[in-house]
Amino acid sequence: MKEIHINCDLGEGGAFDAELMPHISACNIACAGHAGDLETMRKTIKLAMEHGVEIGAHPSYPDKENFGRKSLEISSEDLKRSIALQILSLKKLAEKEGVQLSHVKPHGALYNEAAKDEKIAGIIIDTIFEIDQNLALFCPPKSVISNLANGKIPILFEGFADRNYEPDFSLVSRSKPRALITKKEEVFAHVFSMFGKGKITCVNTEIISYKPDTFCLHSDTPNSVEILVFLKQKFAEYNIKIKNTE
Repeated sequence: MKEIHINCDLGEGGAFDAELMPHISACNIACAGHAGDLETMRKTIKLAMEHGVEIGAHPSYPDKENFGRKSLEISSEDLKRSIALQILSLKKLAEKEGVQLSHVKPHGALYNEAAKDEKIAGIIIDTIFEIDQNLALFCPPKSVISNLANGKIPILFEGFADRNYEPDFSLVSRSKPRALITKKEEVFAHVFSMFGKGKITCVNTEIISYKPDTFCLHSDTPNSVEILVFLKQKFAEYNIKIKNTE
């Protein structure tokens, strides 16, 4: 049986974390940059441990007002300090509970900018490297950050189950129509094409080649639980199992 790796951004104040957790391989926990606090981090860690889900840090610009989805004017020193504090806060809580972090996935604007900005990408990579060289980095394909991280820290290339793509491998901006994919059948077709064929049909119908190592479904996508349950059922029809799930 083949396995597919599904990750989800949790601990962000959403109402469905407990329902999503049994159906995913890894969770990316907000660590007080764009959302969350020590209590939500602790609660989400324990929930992940109950279901054998890999735990990762989800650092962002320190900007709860905009949920980390806007670029923030901040010095390199302050940004590095903030990212380190976020990752270390989660790491210490996890280790106190007897579990290790497996990965880091930047959030929102930080994720998008690191894909094309060498300075920001370097800050993220250096911070992870100094904390733990074994932490894997979730990153997009054909990106500055993946190129810089290659050979320095482990990389998992990420695909998005509920987002449409542009031909340059970037995600369609949330400000544009068809940025989100919310129909469960369309989400399955999108993911299955990437997983099985290594192909993405872009928003303009152009087809590009990409086979991710892990697939993200956003917890704040409408009907995210319904989508995930449907994906699990459809994968089973093709003898595919979501890693770390029953």
